[in-house]
Amino acid sequence: MRVPYVMPYPLVMTGEMTTSPPDPPRSVLVTGASTFLGGYLVARLAANPEIETVLAVDSRVPRKDLLRRMGRAEFLRLDIRRPTIAKAIASYNVDTVVHAATSIMEAAPHSTAIKEFNLIGSMQVCAACQRSPSVKRVVLRSTAMVYGASSKDPSHFDEGTTAVREPKVGYGRDLLDVEGYVRGLARRRQDIDITIVRPQAILGPRINTRMGSYLSLPVVPTVIGMEPRLQFLHEEDALAAMEHAVLANRPGTYNVAGDGVVTLTQAIRRLGHIQMPVPKGLLAPITGVFQDLRSAKLRSSQTDYLTYGRVLDTTRMRTKFGFTPHYTTDQTLEDFIRRGSSSPVIGADTWRSVEHRVVSAAHRLVEV
Repeated sequence: MRVPYVMPYPLVMTGEMTTSPPDPPRSVLVTGASTFLGGYLVARLAANPEIETVLAVDSRVPRKDLLRRMGRAEFLRLDIRRPTIAKAIASYNVDTVVHAATSIMEAAPHSTAIKEFNLIGSMQVCAACQRSPSVKRVVLRSTAMVYGASSKDPSHFDEGTTAVREPKVGYGRDLLDVEGYVRGLARRRQDIDITIVRPQAILGPRINTRMGSYLSLPVVPTVIGMEPRLQFLHEEDALAAMEHAVLANRPGTYNVAGDGVVTLTQAIRRLGHIQMPVPKGLLAPITGVFQDLRSAKLRSSQTDYLTYGRVLDTTRMRTKFGFTPHYTTDQTLEDFIRRGSSSPVIGADTWRSVEHRVVSAAHRLVEV
């Protein structure tokens, strides 16, 4: 029995009037189809009968199980750094382009080749969209890393806040430049609606991210004397946010993160792992020693984030974008622990016992 497709968002209420959701796109092209976000997004869009054509684009062939999930979507093996991406957009009269290829950074080390892919590839995608009269919507999968991280950061970053210390290298720097290309496209083609999604650190049992790899270490190196505040976004909420961006057509830039905040120490203890304080400059090298070859490696460009943390203001996500994550930060971490592949070194009951003794001792000292 076939389950009917259910729209991922309700009708929008405006005053006393109820407005219907916007018309769904007719022909959608998604880059980065071999990645978790790109591939599973293609699968979701292909399951929507109101979308006529779904194109999955990548220079790498997705895994067989992911290809099966894509159903009726058509896979095109293309390198987005080549002009062939423009031919694909023109041939299929694509009206909506989802640029999710930047998520390749989830599992790859940052190198000159990856930087070239992010920047040159994004320039080609924007140029192809500019030349195509059929394109009316562009959705970019960006990252919260564009805000950088420093000791002078505000308590919460909203979409209008610029980085106190802009990232100079790495994925955050790449995506700052890519966002600039997309905004340039919006100026040159004012008939194209641009939506930029900035997800916070993504965690989940299936996706391979640097944060997930880092937290899964039995011994987790941290910066001596620092207690960064962290937010997480569940992999399912990341997918739902991207699907919502495609279907709801809400132009603008939006932070996306789960409610709540945890400290790095709290996260490590809930996982039952051991915290190992080290000097800041040794965080990335020592973490690399503990990681295996299959893990998404922590890079030196992420050291500031794991020193100072980063918290996003998600007011616009709810009020303008019309999206609310299903999982909070705490629930995301708990699901990652429950369904993930890492095993606790120290049980949760042990940590709770230690914390209880510490609190009791503190109360006794206060009474004295």
